[in-house]
Amino acid sequence: MAYDAEDTRRRIFAAAADEFAEHGLAGARVDRIATAARANKQAIYLYYGGKEELFAAVVRAKLGEVRVSISIAPDAVAESVGQMFDFYQQHPELIRLLMWEALEAGDESEESGWERRDAFRDKTHQLVDGGVAHHLPEDARVRAAQDLLFTLMGLISWNFAVPGMCRMVLDEDTTEAALARRRRTVIETARTLAAAAGRLQPEAGSSGSGSG
Repeated sequence: MAYDAEDTRRRIFAAAADEFAEHGLAGARVDRIATAARANKQAIYLYYGGKEELFAAVVRAKLGEVRVSISIAPDAVAESVGQMFDFYQQHPELIRLLMWEALEAGDESEESGWERRDAFRDKTHQLVDGGVAHHLPEDARVRAAQDLLFTLMGLISWNFAVPGMCRMVLDEDTTEAALARRRRTVIETARTLAAAAGRLQPEAGSSGSGSG
């Protein structure tokens, strides 16, 4: 049977995603990744470089899945947030990878940092072009959209960062019941926040506010 390099890469990636989500960067072991992927360690180093490079590739690809699968629709922010909530629930490894990255990986590479920044700028401009805080000066509209985007991200992700606390605070018998309740609350809160963004007033002295 001919060697399938692409299939080997996919197996390594899937095994690495599970390993890093479970153990983080420091605790992950290349030996375990190789065994789970039915590949040799040399293939991992050949295709991905060292463990740090493999971790970065996994995080980058997982974030790419979110960007491809979900776009925040300016005229339907609450519905988009509901889709994002479902994505995080279906892919619990994503939030764990991001938390491990924050704890262990240190500063992201310049290339990765600019790639993410550009992706967030695209989402911000989607909101601005869709009319978020449309009455404000341009700079203030961008800032309002950025704040809205990051607030929505936190509103979603915290549920999956601490699911046990979510269940206890809501006094539900199961995590599933707590998350179902939170999904409804998150969607309604997103709708309220999006409407509030349209009523923001520019900060005194902000660029384009007409002061000075």
